[in-house]
Amino acid sequence: MEDQRFVTNTFREEDNALDNSLRPHTLREYVGQEPVKESLNIYIQAALNRHEPLDHMLLYGPPGLGKTTLATIVAAEMGQNIHITSGPAIERPGDLASILANLSQGDVLFIDEIHRLSRSVEEVLYPAMEDFSIDIMIGKGPTARSLRVPVPRFTLVGATTRAGLLSAPLRDRFGIIYRLELYTPEELARIVSRSASILKVTDAEESGMLEIARRSRGTPRIANRMLKRARDYADVRNNGTISADVANEALRMEGIDELGLDKTDRTMLATMMDKFGGGPVGLDTLSATTGEDATTIEDVYEPYLMQLGFIMRTPRGRVCTPAAWAHMKRTMPQTAQTPDGADDQMRMEI
Repeated sequence: MEDQRFVTNTFREEDNALDNSLRPHTLREYVGQEPVKESLNIYIQAALNRHEPLDHMLLYGPPGLGKTTLATIVAAEMGQNIHITSGPAIERPGDLASILANLSQGDVLFIDEIHRLSRSVEEVLYPAMEDFSIDIMIGKGPTARSLRVPVPRFTLVGATTRAGLLSAPLRDRFGIIYRLELYTPEELARIVSRSASILKVTDAEESGMLEIARRSRGTPRIANRMLKRARDYADVRNNGTISADVANEALRMEGIDELGLDKTDRTMLATMMDKFGGGPVGLDTLSATTGEDATTIEDVYEPYLMQLGFIMRTPRGRVCTPAAWAHMKRTMPQTAQTPDGADDQMRMEI
C-alpha cells in the first residue's frame, strides 16, 4: 500500500530523473536548513584552506529532506568526485574494501541508509575512517595474519532516517553531525518556484506555489512530485498557468486535502472514529481493522498525524484528538472529550 501513496516520503522510480534535474548544485542554491548551511560552509572553507578532506559527516532526519543532495553539494564545493552506495548494497567486508580501494584522494563516499550496514562491514569501516587504512586477513587457520593496507584520504558522508539504530562506535567516528528539519511552507514555496522555472512552467503564480508547499508535509521530494501533477493539470485545463485554484484542484484529484493528508490518512482516522469512538485503539487492532501492517502504521502513517496533533499515544492505545475530529468535520462524542489514558500518559511524560 505504501508504494501506491502519492504523498509517500520514500523514493520512487519516477523521482529519479526528476530529482537529478532539480537538485541544487551549490550551497547558495540550496534552500532551507540555514544553520546547517552556515556551519557547513565554514567547515568546507577551512578544509579547502588546509588542503585536507572534509571531516566525516552524518546526516539524519526524515526521508526526502535532501540528505543525498547535500552530499553531492559537499563533493562539488570541495571539487571532488562522489561515490554513492547504500548500506544494504554492501553485503560483505570485501565489498567495502573494493569501494575504498577505488577512491581517489579527497573523494566523497556517500552511504545511504548507513544504519543497515552489517557489523562485519562496520568493523572494516572503523580503521578506514580513523586511520585511512583497512585490515585484510591473509590465509586461514593458525597461519592467518592481518595485513594493513592504506586507502586514500576520503570523506565519508552517511545518511540515515533512524539515527538511533546506528552503533555507538560508528556514530562517534563522525566529526560533523547534522539533523535535517522539516521545511516551512515559505521555504518549500521557494523550492517549488525554482523547480517550476527548471521545468519551464508557463506561469507559476506565487499563490499556486504556496498552495503546493502547504500540502507537502514539509518535504521537498513531495513538493516536487506535487508540482509535476499540478503542471500536468495546468497544461490541460489552464493554459499552463498554475494558480492557487489550479493547484488546489489538481491535488484534490489526487485525494490530498489542505493539510497534505491523503485518502489513507483519512481512512485511518475515520476507522478510529467510526468503529472505536476515537479510541483508545491498540496498534494490532488498528492494523487488523485497516488491513495495514502494524510496522507500516507506526513508521509511515502515524508520524505525520502526530506532528499535526491528530493522534495521541496513550498506554491503552491511539486516541484521536479534538483537532482530528474538527478536521474530519465530525462531532466528537461526549465520552471522547477526555480520552481514556490521557492522564496516565501525562503522568508518564512527567
